[in-house]
Amino acid sequence: MPIYEYIAADPEKACRMCRDGFELNRPVSRPPLEACLFCKQPVKKLVSRISTPKLTKPLSVSDAKSAGFTIMKRRDKGVYEKL
Repeated sequence: MPIYEYIAADPEKACRMCRDGFELNRPVSRPPLEACLFCKQPVKKLVSRISTPKLTKPLSVSDAKSAGFTIMKRRDKGVYEKL
């Protein structure tokens, strides 16, 4: 399930929770949240950063093969050979 971030549309009327912003796990199939769960004031969805895995080392041919990828190496102009 993705994590969505929300913040109060009007911080003056908001509770402490939505004034500072909060994260919520919601299925993709559900519509975006329109009101704070606690104070029922309107909230807006923030654009969040995404998390990408960091590679600590370059992938080797054996790592790629064990992950199910087909490895091809260029031999001549336009000719590839399966390793």
